[in-house]
Amino acid sequence: MGGPHRAVLLALCLLLMLSGARSQRASCALWCPPNSKCDSATTCRCDPGFSSFGEIITSPTEFCDDINECAPPATVSCGKFADCQNAEGSYYCMCSPGYELAAGGKTFRNESENTCQDVNECSLKQNPCHNTTHCLNTVGGYKCRCRPGWKPIPGSPNGPNNTVCEDVDECSLEQNPCHNTTHCLNTVGGYKCRCRPGWKPIPGSPNGPNNTVCEDVDECSLEQNPCHNTTHCLNTVGGYKCRCRPGWKPIPGSPNGPNNTVCEEMSFPSWTRPSGVSSKTLSHFFDKVEDLGRDFKPDSAKNTIQNLIMFVDELLEASGDLEVQNLSTRHHIASYLLLGLEEVLSILAQALPEPSFTYHSPSNTELSLMIQEQEEHGDRNVTVGQSQARMQLNWAVAAQDKDSGPTVVGILSSLNMQRLLANASLDLEAKKKDKLEEIHRSLIHGAQLKVLSAVNTVFLSNRNTKNLSLPVTFAFSHLPETPGPRQELICAFWEYDNDTGGHWATTGCQTLGSRNGSTTCRCSHLSSFAILMAHYNVQDPTLALITKVGLAFSLVCLLLCILTFLLVRPIQSSRTTVHLHLCICLFVGSAIFLAGIENEGGQVGLRCRLVAGLLHYFFLAVFCWMSLEGLELYFLVVRVFPGEGLSTRWLCLIGYGTPGVIVGISAAVNSQGYGRVLYCWLEPTNGFLWSFLGPVTVIILCNAVIFVITVWKLTQKFSEINPNMKKLKKARMLTSTAVAQIFVLGSTWVFGLFLFDPRSWVLSYIFSILNCLQGFFLFLLHCLLNKKVREEYWKWVCLVTRSKYSEFSSTTSATSHQTQVGDVPGQGCRNGRCPQRQLRPHWLLPLQALRPSESSM
Repeated sequence: MGGPHRAVLLALCLLLMLSGARSQRASCALWCPPNSKCDSATTCRCDPGFSSFGEIITSPTEFCDDINECAPPATVSCGKFADCQNAEGSYYCMCSPGYELAAGGKTFRNESENTCQDVNECSLKQNPCHNTTHCLNTVGGYKCRCRPGWKPIPGSPNGPNNTVCEDVDECSLEQNPCHNTTHCLNTVGGYKCRCRPGWKPIPGSPNGPNNTVCEDVDECSLEQNPCHNTTHCLNTVGGYKCRCRPGWKPIPGSPNGPNNTVCEEMSFPSWTRPSGVSSKTLSHFFDKVEDLGRDFKPDSAKNTIQNLIMFVDELLEASGDLEVQNLSTRHHIASYLLLGLEEVLSILAQALPEPSFTYHSPSNTELSLMIQEQEEHGDRNVTVGQSQARMQLNWAVAAQDKDSGPTVVGILSSLNMQRLLANASLDLEAKKKDKLEEIHRSLIHGAQLKVLSAVNTVFLSNRNTKNLSLPVTFAFSHLPETPGPRQELICAFWEYDNDTGGHWATTGCQTLGSRNGSTTCRCSHLSSFAILMAHYNVQDPTLALITKVGLAFSLVCLLLCILTFLLVRPIQSSRTTVHLHLCICLFVGSAIFLAGIENEGGQVGLRCRLVAGLLHYFFLAVFCWMSLEGLELYFLVVRVFPGEGLSTRWLCLIGYGTPGVIVGISAAVNSQGYGRVLYCWLEPTNGFLWSFLGPVTVIILCNAVIFVITVWKLTQKFSEINPNMKKLKKARMLTSTAVAQIFVLGSTWVFGLFLFDPRSWVLSYIFSILNCLQGFFLFLLHCLLNKKVREEYWKWVCLVTRSKYSEFSSTTSATSHQTQVGDVPGQGCRNGRCPQRQLRPHWLLPLQALRPSESSM
């Protein structure tokens, strides 16, 4: 019964509900928008989680919008490590990325339900990083970092989740991570430090770890010698070498040093006599050398070297027929001996058992050398020497390239070698020569050399010594000597020359200083060196000879001019007075020039300044008297034809006073301008030379103007209707002579004006020749070309020849005298004139022909 009643009851309830719904719809608004509910027949209300413009919706045009509970201002709090997520009509909370709920859910409603905690991505079964990286968990995430020994591939930064790495080659880094006794071996993601070949780990240090430290293995101390029995084992750092024993050398094709080196006994180096030289003394020397080589044994290398040095001393001391050889041949022999000694000594030194050797021969020839293996000396300096020379150089310079044999450094000092090198020339370096010419203000025409020290021959294992990588420093002992004027102590080397046999040179060598008989030098090459005293020739020997001979000849001519102007009465006039004083000034100036122009002391002292002042005065006086001649000519031709010029008093006052005033002013302004280091003349610096050249130029120009005016006036006089031809011809002759004189004296100093550079040898020769011929030109112009002077000279000749006759005829008979007079009646010398056609040999002239008036002449 219960079942049917329950069914009926349910049916009744359903009917009641349906009837209630119908009645409700009949009372609600049917136009309510989505997400809202009917509130009455005319109003609607938004569902929870939605909102409208008002709380109640009264119009169908209104609508319900979702409320964003997560938007600010936040009305909901999800708590730490969580984010609010909006949903339609609602919201929910989720853990931030990298976090999860402790219970394993995904969402929750509020902060009270928050159980978010960090997720360890690196502990997941599937590693999120590339296999070349390792995962590093972070708060809320993770990073993929390169493993140790790896680095990000190009373009892939280190850390992001997509990082990809590659192996780092630690052994290729600039800073080797291993100890210097090991070598680095790169591995995947790391490296190992292994001992190098020939090394072993020190006790307690296994081979391979990064902190491995190794030590050298001494292969030569092993029971089994690794080298051939002709060599000796030389342990090196990390290996060993097999070197030839002293007195042995590698067989052909077997270099010295490798582990498979095989050696043979050393022989005496070949040294034959030079070809083209005929000398018994030299042949005898090389015969001894051949005997020495024939008997040579490596064990006796020391005695062989000593004997060789003594043979060289004997050759140089008893040079025999070497002294009669010409200079070029002697220098060829010296070059051949020096080069041969370098080669022979450098080879024989390798057979010496000791690391050093010194020998002093009875002839004071000294040898000092040192021998060391390259591995022993390393890169350091060595000093070798004896009492006559010392040398400091780097072992690396002495070692032979591409050869690990023993290194030889030696120096041989020979005083006797000076004999063969006597009278050798000096080839100055271009820069050195330019510097000397600038100092001496003159050309350097070679030098006179004096060898002060022994000739020091340097020999090394390295045969290429023309251009060393490091300079070599020398200290040579020599005779103490103080350089004089134009002298210098120089460090020179002997340079072979095919033409002359050799010469001294200075290229590549620098003299650092000299003190107490020792001079220090530095050179960039090696050869045979010596300390020389060089006396530089600052003047051309040919030019000096021309000057001295020419001036002597000029003085003779000037003396003849002076005697002529004093003794020849027919030519006495004011112009003769001018010529006389001109020649006297030129004579005195030339004599002072010839005797004292050179400053031998090198210091500008009182003597040199006095000579320079006198030359300045007398040469200016010459030109002043020449200007007075132009003035006299002007008075003669232009001003008043028959008039007179200046008196002798005024001539002397002007001729000697004007140069005195100029010299006085010059000396007062700059007294230091008189005298030079080489010559006693005016100093060209600061324009002081123009105190002479200026007045000379003015005088020459003024005289030229006067002569132009004189010639113009003479032309006008000749064009007159009745000219006085006798006086005009005389004036023309005087003018021509004066013009020629100014040309002779003026042209000389015109070249002197342009002679600013003493290295201009063409102008120097022209100036010197013209200067030397001034006396001759004056004698020619004023004496030989003057008819009256020639007649006087002829008269003097006649007097001389007749006086000789008088002495001769005193012993002849009176009869022969009368006969001679009868042969030429009335044809004797009259009034001092002896025509040539009337002259007979003086021994034929009668003594009675000498009249009192003629004899008085």
